[in-house]
Amino acid sequence: MAGGGACLAEERVGRVVLPGESLLLPGQPEAESEKLRLTTSGPQKGRLICGPGLRRGGGGLLVTKCGLLRYRGPAGETGSSAGGTYWVDSQQKRYVPVKGDHVIGIVTAKTGDIFKVDVGGSEQASLSYLAFEGATKRNRPNVQVGDLIYGQFIVANKDMEPEMVCIDSSGRANGMGIIGQDGFLFKVSLGLIRKLLAPDCEIIQDLGQLYPFELVLGMNGRIWVKAKTVQQTLILANVLEACEHMTAEQRKQAVNKLLEN
Repeated sequence: MAGGGACLAEERVGRVVLPGESLLLPGQPEAESEKLRLTTSGPQKGRLICGPGLRRGGGGLLVTKCGLLRYRGPAGETGSSAGGTYWVDSQQKRYVPVKGDHVIGIVTAKTGDIFKVDVGGSEQASLSYLAFEGATKRNRPNVQVGDLIYGQFIVANKDMEPEMVCIDSSGRANGMGIIGQDGFLFKVSLGLIRKLLAPDCEIIQDLGQLYPFELVLGMNGRIWVKAKTVQQTLILANVLEACEHMTAEQRKQAVNKLLEN
């Protein structure tokens, strides 16, 4: 259907969409009217958010990525006429930086007062030495090439180099900064990361039955995990990687088997 006729977005939710498809929004067939209702930033009452895999075009939404169309409405509201968010849920592994995303990066170089950080995208991100909690010209953070950094994007668009910081809007680290070196870093699909970041994620709860562990999840598909021993750390990493292709029942069976051993 790529490049074909348009259909209502509501009818395509939960189904596969392809790049080039046009999705109309109910009650607003005119392009000029749609521009008043669509936004790509934070949620607003009665407005629809254009999420990853979609962009504004024609009389509504234009699909730019292959995957399942998803919709989440505002709390307590139903139907896209009340607003909400449309996005395409795909299993892509190549990350595209998005403003506000929290990611795990690897410091690759230091150029003057700027660190270059590999975030898994098409180009490296920049990170200022002042973008850490308590950092000043005299009190510089001890960042070395090869260090793992957990931070968020404050600049991310196709026309500019991505820029990261390790502080929130209040200047606090809030969990961001240099990650310990003793854990294990590995990569999974972006779809699995979204599942793990969901509130009350059953996968995390199941793993919590095995061993105490520390876990850092990056929206760029990177996971850092650390348990008491190297063996426990590797077991947790293997289970997390396998979860992508397991049903909930298979995962619980695997966890129970590990508990018995």
